[in-house]
Amino acid sequence: MRNRYTLFILYTLILLSCGVSIKAQKLTAQRGEVASSYSFWFYNPQVIPDENAHYPLLIFLHGASLCGRNLEKVKRYGPISALAKGRCIDSYIVAPQNPGGAWNPEKIMRIVEWASACYAVDTTRIYVYGMSLGGYGTIDFAATYPERVAAAMAICGGGSVKELDRLSAVPLWIIHGTADKAVAIKESDRVAKAIKDSGDDSRLIYTRLKGVDHGRPGRIFYMLQTYDWLFSHSIKDEGRPVCRDFELTVPMLNTAYQDLGTNEDYLHNSFE
Repeated sequence: MRNRYTLFILYTLILLSCGVSIKAQKLTAQRGEVASSYSFWFYNPQVIPDENAHYPLLIFLHGASLCGRNLEKVKRYGPISALAKGRCIDSYIVAPQNPGGAWNPEKIMRIVEWASACYAVDTTRIYVYGMSLGGYGTIDFAATYPERVAAAMAICGGGSVKELDRLSAVPLWIIHGTADKAVAIKESDRVAKAIKDSGDDSRLIYTRLKGVDHGRPGRIFYMLQTYDWLFSHSIKDEGRPVCRDFELTVPMLNTAYQDLGTNEDYLHNSFE
C-alpha cells in the first residue's frame, strides 16, 4: 500500500513538473533567430502539442515608445500584456521589437515564414494589428502582402507605402481618435481615401472615435471582440468580405478591462 502511495506521489510530482515546463515554453524570446529581421516574442497556445492542430498567426506591431533592443518593453501593452491580464488568445502570436524607424514589411514577413516553417500555422488565417507607429506598420504590411493577410486592424496610425490601393483586397478596420495630437487623424483619413479612390472600399471599416486621444485606443488590445473580429476572417472566404457584426464605441473602450483578471499562473510560468 505504501509503495502504491509513493508511486502516486511521484507520478503526481512528475505531471506537475511537466505542466510547469510546458507552460514555460508558451512564450519565448527569439533573439537573432531570423536573419535580417527583428527580435520577437513568440507565443504558442498549445499547452499540450497536437500535431493535427493548426492555429492562426497574429502579428502585433508596437508604437514608437516600445522601440529599442530590450524585448521586455514589448510586454507593456498589446497581446503579451493582454495574455498576462487573463485574455485568452487562441492563436500563435508574433510580437517583434522595432529598434527604431519605420516598420519593414519584408522583415516582418521573414518572421511569418519562420513561424510557418516551425509551427502548425494556418496560413489562411494570418492577421496583423498595431498602434501608432505599429498602425503605420500594419497598413504597410497589409498593403505589401494583401494576398497573405486575412484581416488587419490599424489603430491611430497611417500609411507609408505608395500602393495603398492594394488594401482594397484586405478586410481592414481603421480606428482613430478625433482628438489625437500625437498622430493626426488626417493620416488615417488619407489611407481611407486611397482605398475609396481605388474603386472598392467594400472591405473597409473606418471608425472615428469622437473626442478620443492617442492613448485610449490601446485598450482595444484587451477586448474580446477585437480577437473575435480578426479571427472571423480567412483567406479562403469567398470574395473575402469584411465582418460588420461588431462595433466600437467610446463607452466600450471605457469598460475594456471589466472581464479581465490577472492570470497569475501565466505570469509566473510563461515569461522569461
